[in-house]
Amino acid sequence: MLNIELVDTIEAIGANTWQSLLRSRYPFGRYDFLHALEQAGCVGAASGWQPQYLVVRNPARQIIACAPLYLKQHSWGEYVFDWAWAEAFQRAGRPYYPKLVAAIPFTPAWGPRMFGQLTPAELLQVQQWLEQHVETEQLSSLHWLLPEAAASEQLSARWAQRQTAQFHWFNRSFNDFNEFLATFNARKRKSLLRERRKVMEQGVHLVRKSGADISAADWRLFYQCYHTTYLKRSGRAGYLNFDFFQRLGEVMAEQMMMVIAQRGEQTIATALCFFDDETLYGRYWGCLEEVECLHFEACYYQGIEFAIARGLKRFDPGAQGEHKIQRGFEPVAVYSNHYIKDTDARAAINHFIAEERNQTQAYLKAARDLLPYKNTDNA
Repeated sequence: MLNIELVDTIEAIGANTWQSLLRSRYPFGRYDFLHALEQAGCVGAASGWQPQYLVVRNPARQIIACAPLYLKQHSWGEYVFDWAWAEAFQRAGRPYYPKLVAAIPFTPAWGPRMFGQLTPAELLQVQQWLEQHVETEQLSSLHWLLPEAAASEQLSARWAQRQTAQFHWFNRSFNDFNEFLATFNARKRKSLLRERRKVMEQGVHLVRKSGADISAADWRLFYQCYHTTYLKRSGRAGYLNFDFFQRLGEVMAEQMMMVIAQRGEQTIATALCFFDDETLYGRYWGCLEEVECLHFEACYYQGIEFAIARGLKRFDPGAQGEHKIQRGFEPVAVYSNHYIKDTDARAAINHFIAEERNQTQAYLKAARDLLPYKNTDNA
């Protein structure tokens, strides 16, 4: 039998053990990323993201798997939206919070969530243990957010699989941006070129930096842009503080790329991406001055150029955004898995998930028809 437990800090597992189980350069699964969230106070009891890391040991007490789990007191920062479920619980006089989630906080990028190798029988044992934990701790539910498709399929034997949509760009062995743009129909190609030209005509130039080229001054300017934009949009500070970004800059800058937009000597906007061996992940954007089309240039086109130059296969620019379709980002299905403790509520939510899946499939098909490529119906 496996020995399974939850621990409240990633330090209890240790960097070497965690990284050996991750077995990839997925940036958001790195010990450094999750540890920085803890150390900077972005997760913890005060934030409503209380770490509860899953630790799985074999009978010899060796750790063979782990996962980033959090006890949640709200649904902010998850990007797989269950607000309607929480409202339904409230109307029924039942508490929806606290709940347990397996997720990367504030990060809508799919990827591994269980690190390490488990047999199907071992995975089943872990699922059963977590269900019992939900019962014992009087939690409403467990949510496994944005795992890889194959992992989600395995979990779906016990936990309902939910399907939602994102928009990703795929590198079909392009040599440069112009070769990518040549796949567009004429009208959409002219529209995209017009957007890029508008940025230059407004006197803005952009540079990309990664690794040690990102200076301490760059990090300060980046955070000023990020914080200002977040405050303007939401009226409150962002989920992430300067301490967090500063820590990342010290320990994993080799997997980060910053776009800096300047007019003259003045930085007016920044965007921050992460990358591994195959994928670029667009994550944070901020500006001090509104410039027409600059968001598209900094967050999308610069990223595409970087991905082509690095030979990356995919660019995941973040959650939502139908405006990405006309810029070459293709609709893709992403997954989550959900276990609801209450049997009546579980039946209702599972029914909702099944109906939503039909709607998502129809939406993905309709979105594909809007792509700007020459071989689509609208060419």
